[in-house]
Amino acid sequence: MWRAYAREHPGRYAATRLPLDHEAAAASAGPRHAELVRAVLRGYDLDDDATTHAVRLLGATFHGYAALDAAGAFGHVDGAPTSDETWQRVLDGLDTLIHTWETRTP
Repeated sequence: MWRAYAREHPGRYAATRLPLDHEAAAASAGPRHAELVRAVLRGYDLDDDATTHAVRLLGATFHGYAALDAAGAFGHVDGAPTSDETWQRVLDGLDTLIHTWETRTP
């Protein structure tokens, strides 16, 4: 989703990364996206703090990869695996990480 949007609408995607004041942020799609990610993470049986950390990890990974991919950062080596192949590895790695995520107590 992030990758396709960043490729198809690079200017709009860049605008989604601009800082917002609290009121504008609360009215934006951001909270809905976070709830969507939280819903996906329910299957991992994480506590609230671990879920927050996982939401942030996924957001940073998805946005970082989408930005680099949209900028053509992964297409400069002939014969290298495609960006799509790497993306699948990233998703597999995140799944493994979150499945084994340890809940830490302060």
